[in-house]
This record gives sequence, C-alpha cells and structure tokens, in this order.
Amino acid sequence: MDTASRQIAILGSTGSIGQQTLDVIRALPHRFSVIGLAAGQNSDLLAQQIAEFQPRLVSYQNNQALQHPASAEYEVLSIEDMARHPEVDTVVIATSGKAGLSPTLAAVKAGKTVCLANKEALVMAGRIVCGEAARKGARILPIDSEHSAIWQCLNGEKEQPSQLILTASGGPFRNYSPARLKEVTAEQALNHPSWQMGPKVTIDSATLMNKGLEVIEAHWLFDMPFDKIRILVHPQSIVHSMVEFADGSVKAQLSHPDMRLPIQYALSYPERWPNPQLPRLDWNRISNLDFEPPDYKTFPCLKLAIEAGTMEETYPAVLCGADEVAVELFLSGRIGFVDIARCVERTLEQHQAIANPTLDEILAADAWARDRVRQIVEGNTG
Repeated sequence: MDTASRQIAILGSTGSIGQQTLDVIRALPHRFSVIGLAAGQNSDLLAQQIAEFQPRLVSYQNNQALQHPASAEYEVLSIEDMARHPEVDTVVIATSGKAGLSPTLAAVKAGKTVCLANKEALVMAGRIVCGEAARKGARILPIDSEHSAIWQCLNGEKEQPSQLILTASGGPFRNYSPARLKEVTAEQALNHPSWQMGPKVTIDSATLMNKGLEVIEAHWLFDMPFDKIRILVHPQSIVHSMVEFADGSVKAQLSHPDMRLPIQYALSYPERWPNPQLPRLDWNRISNLDFEPPDYKTFPCLKLAIEAGTMEETYPAVLCGADEVAVELFLSGRIGFVDIARCVERTLEQHQAIANPTLDEILAADAWARDRVRQIVEGNTG
C-alpha cells in the first residue's frame, strides 16, 4: 500500500483520541486522505472538521442534520458502514465504551487495518474480534500507549516473551487513603496528572479500572496468559510498558507522555516518520524513574477487572457495562467515587455467566449489567 496516501476513517473524531489523530494528519497531510469522520453529539466540532478535511463519508449520532452546514458534499451513513466501506483501508476506532464494538467487528470482517484505541471491543468480545481478524486477514494495531509500547518491544523478536509489564501512572489519587477516596469529586477525578483523555477513560484511570481493562486487551492482542501479565505503577509516565524475555532481558519503550506518538506509530507502521510537532524527552530534566506495585486493596477495580478477564465467559461484558453506567452515575453526582467499584463488584457477583458466548449473548450480558447497576443505585443496595 502506498504510504503517501492512506485512506483513513476516524470513528470518534470529536473525542480526545480522534482530535489528536487529526493533529497527526495535519502535521503529515501528504501521507493521508481523510475519507470518513464519525462523531457523537458534538455537531459543532464535527462540522468544523468536515469543512477542514472534506471527507466523502460522514456519520453522526442518530444521523440528524448538522446544526452548521459544512462546505463539503458527503454521504451520510452508519458508523458500521463507514468502517467497512471499500474506499477506506485504515479505520481508527477512537470511540469509548460499548459503542466501539460493532464498528470494530465490521472493520475486521471487511479485512481493514484497524488502529484500535477502544478497550471494550477486545475486553467484551476478544475471542470473536480476534477470530474474525485472523479469518479475514485484518490487522489490529494498538493505539493505547501501553499496548503500543509492548508491540514496539516485540517487533523483530522471534521468541515468545516470558512476561509483559504494563505500566500505570497511578492516576491522581495514587497516594490517597481509602477514607480520603470517599471524598473525591468528579472535578478532581477528571484532572489526570499525565494524559489528556476523554471523561470515561480519565475516570477509569483514576479507579485503575483502565489498567485492568488493558490487561485483558493485552491477553488478546499478544496471546499471553493472564499470569504472565504484570502491572507496575510508574508515576512519571515515561516508560510506557516493558517486555521480559526468556534470558532475563527486558526491553522498554520510552517517550514523552503524548498520545500522538502511539497514534502516529499505528498510522505509519511499519515505518517511522519524522514529525517536528511531536515532543522529545529532555534527559537533562529526568532525575528519576520510579516503579512500585499497584495497591489492589485501595483500588479494587483493578482486581475486579483482572478476575473478570481470567474467568472470561460473559464476565468481561458485565464488567464493561457495569463500569460504564457506574462512571456515568459518578459524573452526574448520583454515587461517590468508591461506589463505582462497589456497583461493579455487586453486579459481577449477581451475574449468571454464559460460557463461550455468542455476540448476542455478550450484548445481552452488557445490557443486563447496565440495568442491574441502576437497580442497585436506585435501591440503595450498592
């Protein structure tokens, strides 16, 4: 494929990852053609993006008319049809939550190159998504900084690694006591110390649920057993993850904490392109790199996620559905920060799991979990 004209569709173009993807494309306009843009409710920003990038394909929530007319002529279609469209060769899945599952499946079934930032697609249905990708010859290239780091460390290696080491910043409440966590507000939780992300991912990073979801993702992306995936808290967010090999050697990927770096690597693979707008590490200002084990007791979401992934069946789908609703309830002020984990745990405990689930059974488990969290909160039993 001609690297000078990659045909890109960005699903979730008005979100944090989507906007940063467009930043990369702005810096390297000769490398890409933006064929499609898909967004949710931010019609104003989407209209601006349409006017700037002139996509031929557009998708937006409920396919309602855009408030502000854009200068381009475009076809309006569903997010799934955009993901499988024959003019698109690379699909960036930048949506958060369950919304990323259906277009990810559509893209892999169409044999596309999928640059994946959405976690839930693999967490909920990793076996199905990876199976379809293998059958159709689709490539799934990770955008998450941690999985991109592992991917980069594995490039050129022929032997299976002995261990994957995912790093975590620890979030804004790394040193908080359980009592102090009870007083955390949504405003505090949305203030991540290292990364610019959307609200759902930012809250998940604060609870460490995000890191648990990344463990499940790594299991599917790199075909690694759960007991070979380790987590280390690394507050500086410079070492993005590491891989240990059979001889004891460890490879690490380091860079400035900026999501545009892993985004560009996925878009440019197998090449590396110069981009003067991307930041470089200043080694004169790095005095130390710290690592410590995670606190599973203070941050129970991490343990819940790993346990759900290990049990597989429909537990990961319930985990995702319960967490998504619990985060929404926290952001709206209906539950406290520590109640997110309580709601998820109680929902998982009450779930009757299904082994080897179909896609319909996965989606049904997700829907059940969402309803159950609301019932728990409304009944004050969480």
